Formats: sequence, structure tokens, C-alpha cells
Amino acid sequence: MAQLLMLHLVAAGLAPLLVRLLRARAFLVLALAPAAGFGWLVSVATTVRDGRYPTQSFSWVPGLGLGIDFRLTTLSWLLGLLVTGVGALVLVYCRWYFRDDDPTLWRFSAVFTAFAGAMFGLVLTDNFLVLYVFWELTTVLSYLLIGHNPASSTNRRSAMQALMVTTAGGLAMLVGIIALGVHHTYSISGLLAAPPPPDAVTTVAVVLLLVGALSKSALVPFHFWLPGAMAAPTPVSAYLHAAAMVKAGIYLVALLAPIFAGSPGWHALTLGLGLFTMLVGGWRALRQHDIKLLLAYGTVSQLGFIVAIAGLGTKTSALAAIMLVLAHGLFKSTLFLTVGVIDKCTGTRDLRELSGVGRSLLPVSVPACLAALSMAGVVPLAGFVAKEGALEALWDASRSGAPLPPALSALALVTLVVGSALTAAYTARFIWGAFATKPGVAPTRVRAPHPGFVVAPLLLGTLSLLAGVLAPVESPFLMPYADPFEGAAPTSLSLWHGLTVPLVLSLVSLVVGGALFVWRDGVGRAQARVPSVVDGERGYNRVMRGVDRWAVETTAFTQRGSLPIYLTGILLVFVALPGVAALTRGTMPSIRLWDSPAQAVVGVVVVAACVLVLLTRRRLTAVLLVSVTGYGSSLLFILHGAPDLGITQMLVETVGLVVFVLTLRRLPAKFTRHPDSPARTWRILVGVAVGVSVAAIALVSSGARKALPVSAEFPAQAYEFGHGKNIVNVTLVDIRAWDTLGEVSVLVAAATGIASLVFVRTRNTRLSTASAKTVTGGEPEGVTWLRGGSIMRRERRSIVFEVVTRLIFHVMLAASLYLLFSGHNQPGGGFAGGLVAGLALVVRYLAGGRYELDEALPVDAGLVVGLGLLVAIGSAVAPLAFGGTILETTSFDFSWPIWGEVHIVSSLTFDVGVYLIVVGMMLDIVRSLGTGIDRQMAEEERSQEVVS
Repeated sequence: MAQLLMLHLVAAGLAPLLVRLLRARAFLVLALAPAAGFGWLVSVATTVRDGRYPTQSFSWVPGLGLGIDFRLTTLSWLLGLLVTGVGALVLVYCRWYFRDDDPTLWRFSAVFTAFAGAMFGLVLTDNFLVLYVFWELTTVLSYLLIGHNPASSTNRRSAMQALMVTTAGGLAMLVGIIALGVHHTYSISGLLAAPPPPDAVTTVAVVLLLVGALSKSALVPFHFWLPGAMAAPTPVSAYLHAAAMVKAGIYLVALLAPIFAGSPGWHALTLGLGLFTMLVGGWRALRQHDIKLLLAYGTVSQLGFIVAIAGLGTKTSALAAIMLVLAHGLFKSTLFLTVGVIDKCTGTRDLRELSGVGRSLLPVSVPACLAALSMAGVVPLAGFVAKEGALEALWDASRSGAPLPPALSALALVTLVVGSALTAAYTARFIWGAFATKPGVAPTRVRAPHPGFVVAPLLLGTLSLLAGVLAPVESPFLMPYADPFEGAAPTSLSLWHGLTVPLVLSLVSLVVGGALFVWRDGVGRAQARVPSVVDGERGYNRVMRGVDRWAVETTAFTQRGSLPIYLTGILLVFVALPGVAALTRGTMPSIRLWDSPAQAVVGVVVVAACVLVLLTRRRLTAVLLVSVTGYGSSLLFILHGAPDLGITQMLVETVGLVVFVLTLRRLPAKFTRHPDSPARTWRILVGVAVGVSVAAIALVSSGARKALPVSAEFPAQAYEFGHGKNIVNVTLVDIRAWDTLGEVSVLVAAATGIASLVFVRTRNTRLSTASAKTVTGGEPEGVTWLRGGSIMRRERRSIVFEVVTRLIFHVMLAASLYLLFSGHNQPGGGFAGGLVAGLALVVRYLAGGRYELDEALPVDAGLVVGLGLLVAIGSAVAPLAFGGTILETTSFDFSWPIWGEVHIVSSLTFDVGVYLIVVGMMLDIVRSLGTGIDRQMAEEERSQEVVS
């Protein structure tokens, strides 16, 4: 089973390449994926019939006891046949539906194949959480298929509407799944084998599951999204809205019915809403002139019919429901595909313009008529067998009083007959509208379709007939689904059970439906006078407008474009919640102010710097004072015996200082501050409150520990597991290497995005000294210490700075490499080494300008960052090639004649990746905030010179 799902995934991944090579013929290759699934299901048919259900299981999250489990039951076997069989035929149909030059083929083919795989996985899984994953995959993929043409506002609106409705239902279903899983089990087979007690939690969970199912299967009040989704291409309608996606909700109802059919609210949501939806859909179908919309509302009606019968909860209704699922998948996919042929061959779907099409398109009109008669429930087609079974189930319930009171069962029976009459009426309307020769309407010009274009509707329409004629043969394969239900065992599916009440009621519905069609003009006038009571789309639009307005008002109130207001809100919440809790409910431990006088001195300096920041009016002075607090923290780390953290903090503080100084060039030298401003006083009070809260939380947290800290084992693990003595570095590249890999990935994305937003055109721009001479007119004079410096203007050059830079640049690079290679056992590491190398580039830039920076490292910053990420990820997955696990560390110890003992660990490669990422990030920062601003200032100076 898993192999078949992987086949769909591989096919979806290869679809764009296949389309590029084969154009529309690629659909024939892609059809092999669902066809393989169909073939496997046919091969295990006798096994499923005998009750031997194939299973397959894989470990997913062992710590939570979750696995990817698959189980093929009678219900999933039938749904799988529809999903794969109809899917394969629809893909074949797409070969002639789309043009070879359609630019969207690559995307459509991939998404459609992936959807087929997701739907197949949904009906095979035996785990509710995995079912939800597949459920939401179908939601997202259907959104992409419905919105196939993004240039069309109708497609975009319909896709978004379907996404919003089904996602909302899916979230409700997820809450129900979690409630069942936490209190009982996530295993579907486990839940069916040991039903939970009918307590409040179970009842609420079942109702939430039904909300998800009803939204997916487009029942009232969610019915409006399905007709809107008809904006999608016809193959999408034929598959998603006839055989696959909408069947997901029915599958869930049929899956849960054996154990939850008697729970509170079940029959109201399934039988009640189902029959009401059947009436609403049938009533609306009689008003449509677009034959595709007519079928769409007919689909809504039929889905309500199936859910009602599946939710009744007796053996007879269960057998009728599963037969209905089969019949509906066959006849509705046939009809939608037929509409696609008519649309392509005539250019219209308006039944008022179609005339004489039936004779011109006999290869599709005949199977379409068979499918339509099956939808109406005419003997000897599959729809008749299913409808008679449904009528028999309700007739038996009205006589026995189980599972509903006789009066309610009788009302449901009458409603079903009325709904079946409406079905017969809109079926006749479809056949007449699509194929009949209409008086007063000119014969429609029809282009002959390609023979391959009619294969799918021809086969599916023929199967609608065979499924009815061969009903007794199908019974043994479908009967196991009905066994767990209560009630008398149903008789075998067949075309003739004698002259029974259900047969008479079926004939009555056909006669009434025929009369409604004959008097269609009068019925149409009567419909026009009836107000639209149930209008789900109008309600949806009102809700969405309300949500949009609420969002706008909320955004206008909270997002005022002021950074101080945002920070104040965040900080006040921090003080009000964790801060107040720590001060009022926390237990303060005994406090030791310092271990040595040096710590006290550093602390006094840090506090003094914080106070002076509030008093200074110069921006540069404020930045330097803030940096004093950072350097003070570094000294405290060192005095506490953590030199590795101290070095890293100092380097980070230096980089931050450089960024601040580079940015301050474009800001005024002084703050525009009023000493007596209330805002200033308020900010000081907020800062003091936050500081007190942070101190209180730190003290309470450190004194509240009762268990042995995890870090207590780190020293031993650092050497045994990571083969290093520097606990900090081993923790980063070994013990929590997954976190580090995620952090550097985020760092790459953030640094690239921010730097590109600052100056897009300078991110990967390099200047040579030759071109720079042309721009500046400069020429080297005397000894050239730095090539870029010789091009700078005299008033901006510092020979002393250039000489010092020439002397220390390579020393800094050597120091960075030392920190990189020694960091596993000594203070340092890839991050610290990369910062030192980056600061070396900053020194070159400050001494020689933007031209010197490009001389120092003439490569694109993005290339360095990307190479670093590639090295880090490569070192993470490399152990897999040698039978290890991801990020597994190996030690290599050997001896060289002169060097002596050599100790190298494989995680050093990971650290090299981090080193390159940091260097690339620093290059990005300097080129954006340094070179970019330099260029901007130079352009402004030239503009002023031209003006003057």
C-alpha cells in the first residue's frame, strides 16, 4: 500500500518533466499510477471478501506511540476502486481535453496526480491523525485544481471559497480526532473493535467529526461551495466532485456509523441534514440552464441522499449506502465527462442552445443516458438497486421503530420519495437539455471528437449498467461492510425482490419526476415565486465580509505603524503576566551578589552605562554605551568561568556595534528629545518594570528547580558522544545539532532577505579598482598599502589605518581558522571563527572603502552563504551513506611523524558550514549597509555638484 502511494508521489514529481517531453501525452503515462492501484485492489478482492484485511504499518513518532498504519477493509476497498479506477480514466481523458500548447499542463498534471495519491492514502489509512494529514492534503490540492486558471477571478474566488469551507470543517474534525485519541485511541480499527462509552467527550468528538465530514461532502449549510467549484476544468469536476474529494466526507460517515449511529445528534446531522440537502439540491437543479451546474446541484442532492442512508445505522441501510457510493461514482463521473465532451465539441453548455447533439455524439450520448437513468433510479441500472435498498431500509425502520421512532422514519421515507422525484425530474431535464432536438432551436454544430476522448465516459456509463445487472455477484463483496450493524440481515442485492412497497415508492417517484419535467414551465414559474430561504453562499459572503471588516478594524486599532507602541504592548504583557506572577507567587532563593570583587566592578560599570544611555543626546554615544553593557556581560561570562560564551558575546557585540555605526551615517547626530517629555518618563518606567520582572523570573526559575538538570550529563556526553572537551561547541554541533541546523537555516533566510531588502542592487555587486578609477578619477600615489585605499579621496584616507590593516588582516584570518579548528576542545568554534573573519573584512572595508572590500573577497555573498548551508546539510546526511544516522559524529585518531597525535571529528565539517554561513552573512551586511550606503552617498554628492 505504501509502495502505491509512493508511486503516485514519484509520478507527481516527474509530471512536469513528462509534460515537457510528451506534452498532453504525458497524461497517459501518469494514468499508470492509479491504474496500478486499481490492479492491486482487483487482485485482493477475494481476500477482502473473505474478511482477511491486508495491513501495513510504519513507525512515525515512536515517542508518542504514533505510526503510519494502513488497512484495507470492504469500505476502503470500494472507495479505493473508485479513486484509482476513475482517476486513471480521467487522466486518459485529459490527454484529449487539454491542448498540447497549454502552458499550465505541467502544474495541473502534477497536482492532479498528487491529489489522486492523497485521496487513495485517505481511504487506506488506519490512523485518524494520518487520515487528517491526507484530508488536508486533498483540501490544499483541490484548491490548486479549482483555481487552475489563476488569471480568472471566478476560479480564484471559487477555489478560495472551497478552501475556506473545507478547511474550517477540517479544523473542527481535528479537534474531534484529538479528543478521541487522547481519551481512547487514534487507531481506527482499534476504535471500531472497542467502541468508547457514550460520554460527553465522545459525543462532542463525534459531532465535530461530522462537521468535518459534512463540510467536505457539501451538505447544507456548506453546500454552496461545490456548485461554485464548477469553475474548475471538467476533469476536476468529474474526479474531485463525483468520485473522490466529496466522497471523503461520506467515507468518514460510513466509517463511523457502525459504532456511533446511535449517539446523540448523529441522526439529526446525517439523516436530517442529508435529506434536507437532497431536497435543496434537487430543487436548485431544476432551475439551472448550464448543464454542468445542473449536475453540480444534482451532486449536492445525491450526496445528501448518500449521507442520510449511510447514517441511518442498520444493516439494510449500510448495504444500500455502499451500493449508492458505487453507483454515484460511476454515473456522476460519466455525466461530468460527457459535459466536457459536449463543451469541447459544441462550445456551449447552455441547454437552451443545444439541439440535436445526441445523434451527433452517439458514442457519449448513449452511455450518458445510461448513467443519467442510473441517477434517476431506473431499472436495471446500479442506481435503481441502490435506491430500492434505501427505500427498503426506511420502510423497515418505519415499521419496526428502530433506530428511529416510526413517525420520524415515515417522514424520512416521504422526504426520500420527494427527493427521488426531484432527481428524476432534473435527470430528464439533463437528457432533454443535452441531447434532444428542440423545436425552434437551430441544430448545434458539433465537431467530431477524437475516439480516445470518449473512451472514459463510454466505459463508466457501461459500468453503470453492468453494476446493476451484476448486483447479485457484487453482494458477497459488499456484504461484509453491513455485518457490524444492528438489525435484520439484508437480502442480497438484486434487480427484483417482488412487488414490494419500496418498488412501488420507487415507481411513484419516477412518475412524479416525469410529471414535473413535462410541466417544467409551470414548475419554473412556481419556483420563481418561492423566495430563496436557504442561500448558503449569501451567508458565507456575509460572514467573510464581517471577518474582513473585523480584521481591518482590529488592525487599525493595534497596528498603528509605531514601533514604540508595539514594543510597549509586548513589554507590558510580559510585565503583567510572568513578571507579576514571579513577584507575587514565586519563592525567592538566597541571593549572593558576587563571587569576586571584579564581578561587582563590572556590574557597576554596566549599570552606569545603562543610566548614561538615558542622559546622552548623541546617537553614537548611546550606541557605544549600549555596547559597554554587552562587553560587560562578556566579562561576567569570563569571570564565571565560561570563556567560550564570553568570546562569542564579545564578537557578537562588536558586529552589532559595526552595524549600528554603519547605519547611523544616514541618521541625525543627535536625538530629537525633550527632557521633560511624558513619553520619556513613561519609557523609563516601562524599562525599570521590565528589568525587575526579568530579574525576578531569573531568580525564581533558578531557585525552583527540583529535578537534576539535563546539562548535568553534558560533560560526560561531550567527550563520550561528541569526542570533544569544549562542552559548548559539542552541544552545538553534536548534542543539539538538529537545533543548530534549523537555526543556521533561519539565519540564512533572514540575513539574505533583510540584506536584499536594504539594497537589492548591491547585494551581489562587486567593483574592481580599474572601474573605480574611472568613477573617482583617483590614481595610486607612492606606496600602495591597500589597492582600494589608493582610490579613495585624500581627505578620507588614513595611511596609519591602512598599514595596520595590512598587518593584522591575515593575522585575524589565521585567528579565525584557529578558532574554527580548535573549537571542539578549546574556546572557539565555527560561529566565533566566522565572526572574526567577518570582522577582518569589516576592517578592510573601513580602511580602504567599498572597493577594498571587493578586493578582499571578490565573491558573491549569497554564494558563500549557500555553500555554507550546503556543507552543513551535507555533513549532516553524510553518515547515512556509511550506515549511520543523520548528524552522527565519528572520531578519527591517527599519528603523523612530525605533527604527532591527530584527533579529528566529523562534526568539524558541520562547523565549517557554520563558519562559511557567518562569513557570507557578514559580507552581506557590509555590502548592504556599507557599500550600499557609500554608493548612495556618492550619488547624492554627484547630484549636488551637478546642481551647483
